[in-house]
Amino acid sequence: MFLLAATPAVAAVDFSRDIQPILSENCYHCHGPDAAKRKGDLRLDDEKAAKSDAILPGKADDSELVKRIFSNDPEEVMPTPKSNRKLTEARKLLVKQWISEGAKWGKHWAFEPVKRPKVPASAKHPIDAFVKQKLTEAGLQPNPPAPRKTLVRRLSLDLVGLPPDPSDRSDPSYLIERLLSSPRFGERWAWDWLDAARYADSNGYQGDPERTMWPWRDWVVKAINANMPYDQFTIWQLAGDLLPNATQEQKLASGFNRNHMINGEGGRIAEETRVENVMDRVETTGTVWMGLTLSCTKCHDHKFDVLTQRDYYGLYDVFNQTSEDGKGRSGQAAPAMDMSTLAELERSKKATQAVNQLAQMVEAFELKKFPRAAGKLLIESDAKNLPGNLPSTLAKTEPKARGVDALLEAIGYFKGKDDKYVAVLNKLLAAQREKVSAASAVTKVMIMDTLLTARETLILDKGAYDKPLTTKVSFKTPAVLPSMPDTAPKNRLGFAEWIVRRDNPLTARVTVNRFWQAFFGIGLVKTAEDFGVQGEMPVHRELLDWLAAEFMESGWDVKHLIKLIVTSETYQRGSQFSVHDSQLDPDNRLLARGPRFRMPSWMLRDQALQLAGLLSPKLGGPSVKPYQPEGIWEEATFGKKTYVQDHGDALYRRTLYVFWRRIVGPTMLFDNSTRQVCAVKATRTNTPLQALVTLNDTTYVESAKVLAEKILQLPGDDTQRLQHAFQVVTHRAPKSDELSVLKIQLAKLRPQVAPEVAKLLQVGEFKSDPKLNPAEHAAWTSLCLMLLNLDEVLTKE
Repeated sequence: MFLLAATPAVAAVDFSRDIQPILSENCYHCHGPDAAKRKGDLRLDDEKAAKSDAILPGKADDSELVKRIFSNDPEEVMPTPKSNRKLTEARKLLVKQWISEGAKWGKHWAFEPVKRPKVPASAKHPIDAFVKQKLTEAGLQPNPPAPRKTLVRRLSLDLVGLPPDPSDRSDPSYLIERLLSSPRFGERWAWDWLDAARYADSNGYQGDPERTMWPWRDWVVKAINANMPYDQFTIWQLAGDLLPNATQEQKLASGFNRNHMINGEGGRIAEETRVENVMDRVETTGTVWMGLTLSCTKCHDHKFDVLTQRDYYGLYDVFNQTSEDGKGRSGQAAPAMDMSTLAELERSKKATQAVNQLAQMVEAFELKKFPRAAGKLLIESDAKNLPGNLPSTLAKTEPKARGVDALLEAIGYFKGKDDKYVAVLNKLLAAQREKVSAASAVTKVMIMDTLLTARETLILDKGAYDKPLTTKVSFKTPAVLPSMPDTAPKNRLGFAEWIVRRDNPLTARVTVNRFWQAFFGIGLVKTAEDFGVQGEMPVHRELLDWLAAEFMESGWDVKHLIKLIVTSETYQRGSQFSVHDSQLDPDNRLLARGPRFRMPSWMLRDQALQLAGLLSPKLGGPSVKPYQPEGIWEEATFGKKTYVQDHGDALYRRTLYVFWRRIVGPTMLFDNSTRQVCAVKATRTNTPLQALVTLNDTTYVESAKVLAEKILQLPGDDTQRLQHAFQVVTHRAPKSDELSVLKIQLAKLRPQVAPEVAKLLQVGEFKSDPKLNPAEHAAWTSLCLMLLNLDEVLTKE
């Protein structure tokens, strides 16, 4: 946080800005909304209760609150020493000043209606006007604009997630329009939404069955590219299936709330799974659209925010009315929409036929190995004496009905005892795996629906699925927020429409904040996941509210919002900083400088492919399986899942389309959410472990190899080629000292790589030009790999 702070005695104290954060952090845990845990029968989150017990407006010295916080008696002082909380002297004086001034109360800022503040007259662009005002108050000077090439690269990475063409000479204003219209735009911004939506290509948990939710992912890309208004984008995903005469596309959009994990482990109770899924929908919706930590209220009233357990189950009820029953392990659990193709159905049919044929071969073998009457199961032979689970998993089941687990157990037992038997079982295992794979690849997208007869919703004791209380709850929005109109339908559609109403104080603020976070690394509210009283008070509250009002009044126009941000001087400033400025504002919260931070791993991979000219332009389709170290899936699934790498164009698709196994995500990603739960805050890291990927992963090495080939095919000497390589990768010409370093490095690499030439040039499936000198190609490959790992290449400047 920046070091600027108002002196309590100078300005009038504001409850929402100055006092509530103090009370929330230090008092609400014991004296807050949660009646069950409240101590001393003292409540400080409610004005009436606080002023009747502990606060005497205008009489600070007589107020019990002041006496307690200034007390030196460990038995009397608040917060108590046992709480490990302690008020600074400045904060104590601030509370005392507030009470002396009359203890004027207020509402938590995020629950106040969104009103459009007046734009200061200090700058032409509204964003710059608000920012300039804060900078002036802090005595900070803003940076000059970033160099054009730096800005072009920044814009390209931010808007489409890819580096610019080195030859691009576009004016930034024209470039912005072109990037906003690019199909790559939707791919870049879909990534953030997929993290929030916990999208993956498998269920998670043990077994981790595959699912085919990729058409929903493609719908997200399409909707973003079409600039679908955010309110419509919201309604379709929360309740598209409930729209009048809902189309297939609207039903598909409702798959948002089926992206959660599904626990189908053996012995799992179906109702427990179903209840957890409903809770996941409540909490994900609360985080994505309202910025509220609703998970705190499934067991008890919130300890800090004015949210009750009844509020939680009021929202739970609206998501409790779908026909999902929690049974089975399928990643295509009903309700689901069939979007299969003829090719998928034909593959599944052939796989089933292959299993049936091999099952007959196994049965014939077993008739000899375990003699019995024809048509009888193995259990009626000596097989009944097999150890472990084999009598039930093998002997009681006909070959065509044996699953992968049963076959793996049998193969493990008979290996070394009867290798011919193991050989036929292995053939059946391979066929069964293909059958499972083919069946799970038949495209069925899980969507939402509504029961004809409403399911009763009861508050659950401590959130336990099997401990319902007698308190029946029906759908209702949280009491602290504006209520729904009486005419609104009391279902998911009514709820979705309420979420995006103009008088809802949270949705626009929360959404605008996440967009700001994507550009600047930190949101205007740092706690993007929490807009409650434990969340951060926005440094630029007026700017946040102006943007939220503009967003709603523009018709929830996402591209308009993004264009507003990137056309501001605030965004286009240079990112360099001085020691003085960094001491005053180390996290750049006052925005004197432009954004600079490490790019996420998905963007680094896409960048490497793009710079090499390998990146596939294909949009959408089933998820792909590019290069991955051997044994990763097998290790995580006890050998039950095998990674089968794709080939050709699939190796070079954008990372957005890479298959995501939930229990072990894509191995090239080192800083992403796990996609197991909703995540709205990017994880950013620059640990040395990243270099294990960016220097050694097949995709990066292959990209360097292909880039080196392109460089060597150009006319000119080493100097000209080095200049071109540097220009391609960094989007600027090298300085003379940088060029000298590159020449020295190339001279060192030529003898160093000689022993590894063949190995290095065989990395990846791309076939090198045989006309090139292998040793020279290998040296330039190493040099290009080094360029791809330069700090400025890994960083958005």
